[in-house]
Amino acid sequence: MSEHVHTRVGNGTGFITLDRPKALNSLSLDMVRAMTAALLRWRDDPAVAAVVVRSSSAKALCAGGDIRFFHEAGHATPQGGSALLEDFFTEEYALNHLIHFYPKPYIALMDGVVMGGGMGIAQGGPRCGVRIVTEGTKMAMPEVNIGLFPDVGGSHFLSRAPGRLGFYLGLTGLTVGAADALYLGLADHFVPQAELAALSDLIDSTAGGGLREAVATFARPLRAGAGESELAAQRALIDRHFGHDSVAAIMASLRGDDASFARQALRAMEQRSPLMMCVTFELLKRGAALDVADCLRLERNLVRRTFEHGEVLEGVRALVIDKDNAPRWNPPALADVTEDMVARFFEPPWPAHAHPLRHL
Repeated sequence: MSEHVHTRVGNGTGFITLDRPKALNSLSLDMVRAMTAALLRWRDDPAVAAVVVRSSSAKALCAGGDIRFFHEAGHATPQGGSALLEDFFTEEYALNHLIHFYPKPYIALMDGVVMGGGMGIAQGGPRCGVRIVTEGTKMAMPEVNIGLFPDVGGSHFLSRAPGRLGFYLGLTGLTVGAADALYLGLADHFVPQAELAALSDLIDSTAGGGLREAVATFARPLRAGAGESELAAQRALIDRHFGHDSVAAIMASLRGDDASFARQALRAMEQRSPLMMCVTFELLKRGAALDVADCLRLERNLVRRTFEHGEVLEGVRALVIDKDNAPRWNPPALADVTEDMVARFFEPPWPAHAHPLRHL
């Protein structure tokens, strides 16, 4: 078990509290294993009717995977990986699958930063998932900023966002707030931070079997407080620019638009890994036709290829190790990315019968 994951059962509800505040609850392998163990233990326990996932800190539910660990483990062998690194992604994606298909209400309190791996533990499936955002929510899939791609099921939930909004989020890595999360279909309810104590009291006092409806009833009159969605206002612009058939065409289209929103998106993309933007674009195209398990299996393939290539190691170095914010992307320019380079990422590292997520 992990010292950073606290679990308990009260009034028919299982509580998972992430408690690694200095790292914004970035997920370690021990944390993934602790969450998985609790959810498996409660899945068939009649004394547990619902699950609540929350943080000990208002700063973040979860900022993602532990990227310092990625950097250290990724340098452990010449092939850019180690057994612990392999285990981390296999077990994290299996946890994402478990959460998506959890048979009991799974309520995620998405206050503060919810990015990358944090999205993976918050995006419960449509039948039982309950996702609550606040005015403090900072949501993103920023993986292209570190030379990775939107994983933890991102190829599934981003590819199903309205219009081309998933491509916008995946390629820019930009952050959105509560109103946009609701518009994207990546959140269900808005509760202002001032009401979180009352919500907590409600959760503690409501039997697990009635928790989902009680939360919905509590949050329903509060939804207007989320405000208006900027993505809704910019939907036509996003669909027009991000509807092109390549990353190069998208960026060329954005360059021809003087609107501040378009300029912001272009500036973000100019800082990202050219190769991983192209991989992300192809991933989201494929993900739209795949179910959750196949999306996670595809992402698991890509993780192996990404660490073999080394782009993510350079991205993490620049962002959190040396902190020079000057990644040396390989290749450095979008014009240098070839179709063969992108195709290499989609070549399965394992035969189907040996895939680490074959049992999903």
